[in-house]
Amino acid sequence: MRIDAHQHYWRIGRGDYGWITPEITELYRDYQEEDLLPHLKKHKIDQTITVQAAPTIAETEYLLKLSEESSTIAGVVGWVDLEEEDYRQQLDRLRQHPKFIGIRVMIQDMPDATIIETEPYLEAFAYLEKLDIPVDLLVRSDQLTSLIKVLDQVKLRGVIDHISKPNIAKGEQEPWINQMTTIASHPNIYCKISGMVTEAEHKNWETEQFRPYVQHIIDVFGANRVMYGSDWPVCLLSASYDEVYQLVVDTLPNELEKDGIFGGNACEFYKIGE
Repeated sequence: MRIDAHQHYWRIGRGDYGWITPEITELYRDYQEEDLLPHLKKHKIDQTITVQAAPTIAETEYLLKLSEESSTIAGVVGWVDLEEEDYRQQLDRLRQHPKFIGIRVMIQDMPDATIIETEPYLEAFAYLEKLDIPVDLLVRSDQLTSLIKVLDQVKLRGVIDHISKPNIAKGEQEPWINQMTTIASHPNIYCKISGMVTEAEHKNWETEQFRPYVQHIIDVFGANRVMYGSDWPVCLLSASYDEVYQLVVDTLPNELEKDGIFGGNACEFYKIGE
């Protein structure tokens, strides 16, 4: 099965996408399955992992409802407020849905990433570890120090979204290279080759800019812990779905076994089909 391991659906009128403002004209509209299907068919993508785009339980429930009517949504990565006392009850309820496959922790949006090093978060991460729940980690490259400290204490089943968003527009490689090497040393951590085009100069990038980043991810994580994700429709700020797909194809080493990257690894990580 070929899987796009990271994409979003939303309806602006729902009201919980505060980051999508009318000024962001490419994104300020509804994006639904019928908009994505032509691209999936063109590239022979069978299913997708649909990821939350709003920090609300209501949006997660909305995506789960969409998944009930869709054969292309393999699973939904939702959201739970780990700072709330009842997060375990929230999680238990969501886990009853057959297409709920994990949660995303939005470190990117935290004013101070060191909060994830505190006892309440470490306790929550330990609970997620105990239940073996897949966790997407939305983190920026300048927040990796805190994440490394967490991973030294908790053995999460985690995946780094968007290669941790290094500043590709400025060619930033250090300390990202060393930090991602350290993160990859944790065998339960995977990485999504996704979200790269929006870290380059929007709609004015070249394929060669991305090659060293993709190569490093492959070098340290290996082909068995890397997933392709389009980050559609957010990617439209800088590139079409077709351009994003081709960028990943063009920057992966030719000799590499790619079946896992384009599906198998996502199935294993998210426990799809078990």
